[in-house]
Amino acid sequence: MVTSDSDPLINALAKVLRRHRHAAGLSQEDLAFRAGRSMRYISLLESCRHQPTLQTLKRLCDGLEISLGSFVTEIEAEAKRIERQSPKSS
Repeated sequence: MVTSDSDPLINALAKVLRRHRHAAGLSQEDLAFRAGRSMRYISLLESCRHQPTLQTLKRLCDGLEISLGSFVTEIEAEAKRIERQSPKSS
């Protein structure tokens, strides 16, 4: 298990995953079933406490009925927004 509250990429993954799940009208349980994962695992991803494998990302995208490529692109864009918004330490 990973706690990555300060990692923009992990924060972006959590945010984009949650956004797509809500847009699809799915509960964590629904997405977990579709992706062949547990509801607890989905919760850990959405709370930045776990990093998925590429295979799991693909299964999540299949469950959300979106392409892996567009999902990753959206995560990258969100991570850049998060980085720009975070205060710079000197």
